[in-house]
Amino acid sequence: MMTNTQKNAACLARFRQYIAEQKAGLKKRYEQSLAQDLSRQQWDGCFQRNVLAVLEQAYADALAQLQKLPFDNSETPVHQGLSDLTRQALAAFDGFVDDFLQFVVDKHRTSCALSNFPDEHKPDKAYVIEVKRGIAGLWQNFALSANAYFLETR
Repeated sequence: MMTNTQKNAACLARFRQYIAEQKAGLKKRYEQSLAQDLSRQQWDGCFQRNVLAVLEQAYADALAQLQKLPFDNSETPVHQGLSDLTRQALAAFDGFVDDFLQFVVDKHRTSCALSNFPDEHKPDKAYVIEVKRGIAGLWQNFALSANAYFLETR
């Protein structure tokens, strides 16, 4: 029989594996979203719109995945309102957004279809920072939802 700690470690390992597997799919979803925008001639704001849409869906899917795993957090410590399981689950995303944004910026810079739209073809620092602010809001919502889930199921 597994202890709570072992059970939760196994769930976290499964979650980390899930997140690792999502990276390739995330890129594919972005490419599909960008292609749809380009086919509709919706160039303006496509970088921001598609990055946020793809990440919003990825975080929603990740939360659903967390909720499917059989965590037993009845004995999990909570520090200043943050479950230890939340902290460990969030760690699965280390480098996730940075890798994705690098892929997206590279994709835009090599896109012939976007070459006539300089703001989208080569997003400047201010535009990227604006997108990162949007990502931070999505991340905060995800983290709070994950933490709420772990606290409610104690």
